[in-house]
Amino acid sequence: MTQHAAEHRPSDGTPLPHHQHVEHSRIPMWIALVLALLFGAGTALQSRVNGQLAVALDDPFVAAAFSFGSGLVILLLVLPMWKPGRAGLAKVVGELRGRTLPWWMVLGGLAGAWFVTTQGLSAGVIGVALFTIAIVAGQTVGGIVFDLIGLGPGGRRPLSATRVVGAVLALAAIGWAVSAQLAGDAPILLMVLPFTAGVGASWQQAVNGRVKAVAESALTATVFNFAVGTTALVVVMLVHAASAGWPSALPTEPWLYAGGALGCIFIAGQAMLVRRLGVLLLALCGVAGQLVAALALDLLLPTADRPVGIATIGGTVLALIAVGVASIRWGRRKHALPPAEVTAAS
Repeated sequence: MTQHAAEHRPSDGTPLPHHQHVEHSRIPMWIALVLALLFGAGTALQSRVNGQLAVALDDPFVAAAFSFGSGLVILLLVLPMWKPGRAGLAKVVGELRGRTLPWWMVLGGLAGAWFVTTQGLSAGVIGVALFTIAIVAGQTVGGIVFDLIGLGPGGRRPLSATRVVGAVLALAAIGWAVSAQLAGDAPILLMVLPFTAGVGASWQQAVNGRVKAVAESALTATVFNFAVGTTALVVVMLVHAASAGWPSALPTEPWLYAGGALGCIFIAGQAMLVRRLGVLLLALCGVAGQLVAALALDLLLPTADRPVGIATIGGTVLALIAVGVASIRWGRRKHALPPAEVTAAS
C-alpha cells in the first residue's frame, strides 16, 4: 500500500467511497495544456474563416448557420462509423429518459449559437477589440464560477492564488493586445452581450464535458452540441432572411466552408480536456491559443496594411505566462471535490 493510500484509508481498514480525482484523465498535464492551446488556435482560425465567409456572403447569420450546419453534417457522417460514438448516443438518451442527466446539459450548442449571434449584433458597432475584451472577461468569470460550483466533470476546484493571478494576467493580456484598436465610448448593452457570450462559452465547455463523461465519447457530446446550435442558428437565419433577404450568390472558394470542420475538432477536444484542466484553465488556454494564432495569421496572412504592433506581441506573451501561472499547483493536494449534484428537475 502506498503512503498516499494509507493516508486516505480509515483505521479499521475499510475502503473509502470513491473520491473524485482531478488527475482521473490519462492525459498528462503538459500534453493537455498544449492541446488546449492548439484548440484555442483553432478557434481563432475558425473565426478568420467564418469572418471571411460572412464578408463574402454579406450576411453573418447565413455564414454562422453554414458553419454549424456543415459541422453537423460531418459529424452525422462519422457517427455511424464510430462505435463508441453510437454507444455514447444511446447512453445519453437513456440517461435523459431516466432523468439522471438534466435535459439542459445537452444544450451547450445554444451558447455557441449565441456567441456567433452576438458577433453580428455588437462586434460591428463596438469594434473587434472591445468585443474580444468582453468575451474574455465573460470566459474568465464563467470559468471561476463554474469551477467553484463544480459544474464541469472534474469536480469543484476551489480558488487558489495562482488561478486568480492567472485570470488577472489573462485579462491584462487581452487588454494589452488589443489596446491599439480601442477607440471611443461603447454602449453598455453592446458590451454586456459579448460578456454573456463569454460566460456562455465557459458553460458550454462544462456541460459538454459532463455529456462526454456520460457518453464516454467526445464525438457524442460534439454531435449534441452541433445539433442544438445548428437548430438555433437556422431559426435565427430564417427570421433574419424574412426581413433582409438572402445572399445573392455563394462564394466558390472551398476553404471558406472549413469553419464547421474546425469547430468539430476543437469542440470535441474541449469536451475531452475540461475534466483534466477545469473550466477556468481551459478558458485561459483558449485565450492564449487564440492570441498566438491571431498573431501568426496577421504576420503570415494579413488582411490589412496595418503592421503588427508591440502591444499585440506583448499581450500574446503575457497570455502564455497567464496559462503557466494558473497551471501551477502548490502543495500536495491531488483531489477535487466531487462535481455538483444536479437532477433533471434542477
